[in-house]
Amino acid sequence: MSKTIDVIIPAYKPGKSFPRLLEKLELQSLKPDRIIIVNTGEEYWKTLECAPEISRITEQYKNIDIYHISKEEFDHGNTRNFGVSKSRADIFVMMTHDAVPEGATLLEELTRPFFQGEDEKIAVSYARQLPMDDCNEAEKYTRSFNYPENNRIKSLEDIPTMGIKSFFCSNVCAAYRREIFDKFGGFTKKTIFNEDMIFAGTVVRAGLKIAYRADARVIHSHNYNWLQYFHRNFDLGVSQTDYPQVFGGIRSEGEGVRLVKATARHLKSIGCASQIPALIWNSGWKYMGFLLGRNYKKLPRALVVALSDNKKYWS
Repeated sequence: MSKTIDVIIPAYKPGKSFPRLLEKLELQSLKPDRIIIVNTGEEYWKTLECAPEISRITEQYKNIDIYHISKEEFDHGNTRNFGVSKSRADIFVMMTHDAVPEGATLLEELTRPFFQGEDEKIAVSYARQLPMDDCNEAEKYTRSFNYPENNRIKSLEDIPTMGIKSFFCSNVCAAYRREIFDKFGGFTKKTIFNEDMIFAGTVVRAGLKIAYRADARVIHSHNYNWLQYFHRNFDLGVSQTDYPQVFGGIRSEGEGVRLVKATARHLKSIGCASQIPALIWNSGWKYMGFLLGRNYKKLPRALVVALSDNKKYWS
């Protein structure tokens, strides 16, 4: 019996890469049954620079459904749950509006564990992220560090050796087995951030598995500045503190230190040692944000809101 597959994309003021994402999805070797877009802010939709291209694509392909929500309704977890509620597929793929398939086999490779029945305990499968052309050298290396060249299945048995990386999973591009997703209640209905790792950690703790598919590739990266790193890592720390049943007893700082050291060695090896001070500066702000986030309950409420990237979460 064949399985159905939908792609769900939360969007907010998507840029010029968004039409390319939609067209690449329509040209996949394994075609999606439906593409479900959950757009935040209908008032922005028709004024987008890429609006004419989106209109052309939605007229050409009849399997694209667009739903609009308000900014007040948006939540990292529940907005995605809303998209899933509009799908009846056996497998759904979560993507972000700024991730573009690298080739025509993304969906085929990403969902291979589900279609071939490699392991019925695999709940989630996530893709490899490759850097964009304008990506800085430190971020390029971070992509290769977090998304290596080899496939891997992660489970409860990996926690002693992999630590927090046992739960690593990214909704930039990840496929979910719908039956398991529903059984575990979907994504957390209100979360500041990190809904993908919260779900992944929950299923791993329950004895299920996560697949990393290196042959499923998307182009996606950001050149954040130190302040953006700080705010994002503050929210990351908050999410880990708020879910001790998932992240309790697992330290993630060691993985961060390992990444910084490896990146510094890489920059030196390619003749970019002059970028190491910026790496250390940004990494210091990342760690400070994360540490404050982990201890946010000890801070004044007004300060917590000021430090957070997702200020609406606290309202």
